[in-house]
Amino acid sequence: MNYQEEVKQRFGNTKEYREYLSRRNTSNDIMVIFEEFGKLMNLKPNDLEVLSKVKKLQDFITNNYYTCSNEILYNLGQMYVLDERFKTNIDNKGGIGCAEFVKKAIEEYCKLK
Repeated sequence: MNYQEEVKQRFGNTKEYREYLSRRNTSNDIMVIFEEFGKLMNLKPNDLEVLSKVKKLQDFITNNYYTCSNEILYNLGQMYVLDERFKTNIDNKGGIGCAEFVKKAIEEYCKLK
């Protein structure tokens, strides 16, 4: 099963999936954000600059795909590490360990909200 089929099967009945279909942005702009995270890996995940990057990621998802609540954002962070496809893509863009760094930064961000 390809990625799009898997997403439809898992999330096809959700409000967020319907919103995603209506807003879908096919550009790779989100990968630029992961590249930016990679440049911040020398900082702690709770550094203000890192947390502002998490906000940028959340806003990007909301503006281009679907409303990204803190709960959804938190779950995305987990998926970025647990799903090897996401982890590989993010680490390829931001550097080895970037997916884990983003996950930790998202966790810190969600603690504050």
